[in-house]
Amino acid sequence: MEFIKAIILGIIEGITEWLPISSTGHLILADEFIKLKQSTEFMNMFNVVIQLGAILAVVVIYFKKLNPFDASKTPRETQLTWQLWLKVIIACIPAVIIGLPLDNWLDANFHKFVPIALMLIIYGFAFIYVEKWAKTRPDTLTDLDRMSYRFAFYIGLIQVLSLMPGTSRSGVTILGAIILGASRFVATEFTFFLGIPVMFGASLLKTVKFMFSGVGFSFSQFAILMVASVTAFLVSIVVIKFLMDYIKKHDFTFFGKYRIVLGAILLVYAGISAMFG
Repeated sequence: MEFIKAIILGIIEGITEWLPISSTGHLILADEFIKLKQSTEFMNMFNVVIQLGAILAVVVIYFKKLNPFDASKTPRETQLTWQLWLKVIIACIPAVIIGLPLDNWLDANFHKFVPIALMLIIYGFAFIYVEKWAKTRPDTLTDLDRMSYRFAFYIGLIQVLSLMPGTSRSGVTILGAIILGASRFVATEFTFFLGIPVMFGASLLKTVKFMFSGVGFSFSQFAILMVASVTAFLVSIVVIKFLMDYIKKHDFTFFGKYRIVLGAILLVYAGISAMFG
């Protein structure tokens, strides 16, 4: 049963990591009904490291675009690839500087139903408003290669907001990039790439913290983590391709409405739990 639960959680992660609807919010809600019989310390690590499987899907799908050592690339293409990685690194700097000191405090105070529900609702309305506003002005950045280093840094500053559980890392960076003038396609693609070092770093941090928590890391826990991560990887491949096709014809308004509904459900559930818990 633990492995079946891990597969279900992997499916949820693979879907929600890339759609701007908060994977954390969905995993916490799922944990209420599909509880893994594991320690709190393990689950705190699990909910982050499982995202590594989803991130690896980006590496596989965009391997050629992200690989500066590809012999088939022209010198100019190789240069653009290195520049892309530099932009990604620059965009990660704010999260590293601000996120590392706040990690424990955010987990202790905001990894709960009500804060997550509020973030879902607030950014749900933000998506609806920004999409309506964006239609009134032309996109100023429609080619990822033309993104400036300053633009990348601004997106990195906006990404700091996603440290709050329930915000959605992909959601807030896409929203921020659109506000700054990027097309949906550029905003979404850069968000995918930005997730690679961010989630590798977050996964490493959570794993180290768990290893030094004194709880211990059993083989069965490792197996559960691997099953969930592989599942998230496979599902992510499908979802990423779906989303890139979806945004060619649609905006993000639907996801904003979905976030509001989910946030309301979480608030109701939190209220019922408080009354009868």
